[in-house]
Amino acid sequence: MLVIPAVDIQSGRAVRLFEGDPRQETVYYENPLEAALHWQKQGARMLHLVDLDAALGRGENRAVLRTLAASLAIPFEVGGGIRSLEAAREVLALGASRVVVGTVAVKAPEVLERMLGEFGPERVVVSLDARGLEVVVSGWAEETALRVQDLGLRMWELGVRTLIYTDVRRDGTLAGLDLEVIREVRAAWPGFLIAGGGIASDADLEGLRRLGVEGAITGKAIYEGRIDLKKWV
Repeated sequence: MLVIPAVDIQSGRAVRLFEGDPRQETVYYENPLEAALHWQKQGARMLHLVDLDAALGRGENRAVLRTLAASLAIPFEVGGGIRSLEAAREVLALGASRVVVGTVAVKAPEVLERMLGEFGPERVVVSLDARGLEVVVSGWAEETALRVQDLGLRMWELGVRTLIYTDVRRDGTLAGLDLEVIREVRAAWPGFLIAGGGIASDADLEGLRRLGVEGAITGKAIYEGRIDLKKWV
């Protein structure tokens, strides 16, 4: 299973949020480059970079991402506020292996379709963030009436082949995964599935592997030493 460390960037620093609340942050590195290089050194095969300020529509950390791109020797994906074809082009031009889109996939699927047409499904990943199975958008601030299973199938029909599912009720809490919910997502999604949101221990990663989930995004658990990344690479 592909275990992907997350580097979430807010106000130029590497942080983790509690349940996605930007006011409840823990700063792990003042310089996100230190975090990224640390996980690269630990053997990470890919990094998940998120521009939280862009996701919340209150700025961006493009200069930080540019520095990371110039320094990393492993593939990385970038998410957060990528809501136009132009924004996706810019991020990929920096050197990202792929872009991660969420809000645009829900609110403007025609833009997602153009991204898939221009870049291909191997460079466009859809992230469905949800409270359980109810999808939320706009930096997790806006609820929808959509369910992950239904929206996932729509994404598949558009040509998406890699899906990230995050349970925002648990993200950054170290509460452990809701594996029953993830079981439902796995059953509904025919492509490559990456899960996250509340991973707290090796037991959570083992649970994902048993369900046939191909990847996991983890942040707080590896930053706080509850999971040894080297065991999973």
